[in-house]
Amino acid sequence: MRILRTIPEVRAAIREARGGGAMIGLVPTMGAFHDGHLSLMRAARAGSDLVVVSLFVNPTQFGANEDLTAYPRDEARDAALAEAAGVDILFAPAPSEIYPEGFATNIHVAGLSDVLDGASRGAHHFDGVATVVTKLFGIVRPDTAYFGQKDAQQVLVVRRVVRDLDLDVRIVACPIVREADGLAMSSRNVYLDPAARVQATALNRALDAGAAVFEAGDDGAGSILSAARDVLGDAGIDPEYLELRDAETLRPLARVDRGALLAVAAHVGAARLIDNHVLRAAEAPNDTETEAGA
Repeated sequence: MRILRTIPEVRAAIREARGGGAMIGLVPTMGAFHDGHLSLMRAARAGSDLVVVSLFVNPTQFGANEDLTAYPRDEARDAALAEAAGVDILFAPAPSEIYPEGFATNIHVAGLSDVLDGASRGAHHFDGVATVVTKLFGIVRPDTAYFGQKDAQQVLVVRRVVRDLDLDVRIVACPIVREADGLAMSSRNVYLDPAARVQATALNRALDAGAAVFEAGDDGAGSILSAARDVLGDAGIDPEYLELRDAETLRPLARVDRGALLAVAAHVGAARLIDNHVLRAAEAPNDTETEAGA
């Protein structure tokens, strides 16, 4: 595996691979790898000739009072894990490489960026995501890019960017990877002390409770959300949001009419955590995990 720091280095490596007919897979990350990240790398390895993983803690998607400086970083550990997963190139640029002096362009996806995490963290969050991902697509020119379904809203934002800007890249969303007790794997889980770690399991249990109501035949948002909210309340968690929205457009739903995203965000101990379940009506196609973005 090669660790590359500059855009010209990456472009040269991609040109060489393309000259040999290679299919390029990209996994954009902010590092602090866990099994969720590694599952994306393995998916890229299975579907690509050359696997590129970006390791970049993107400052533009953090707010003024968020955890940019504290975000976990361990490049040596991440590099070892990436190499073991079969990654060919680890692109680990400095912020000045991605955002040189005078950088003045921003990509905003109206609508999708303004709800859920966009409402809680501010629209700048998904503007930062959309802008840096578009830059990575321009640098790496991947055939396929792999993202985790835990960040479901991020996946939708990226797919809209790809569609609206006619970018020639397929977007694949891979299933959420969970701990044995159901907690969704996240780099921010390292912030949890033992008591908060136990408390955090209520997020997935709440989503399970909401999903159980739906699976029992009640497709109303009120009933689904009430069941989930009860579990969170019993665990002493006041959610930042707990909502049922259309799985493609993120419009609010009164009931599950095709595919619905049951999404939650909450501060647990020192960590802000997100999780989601996708609920699908019987006739709705299950295309969440591997939908082409272009």
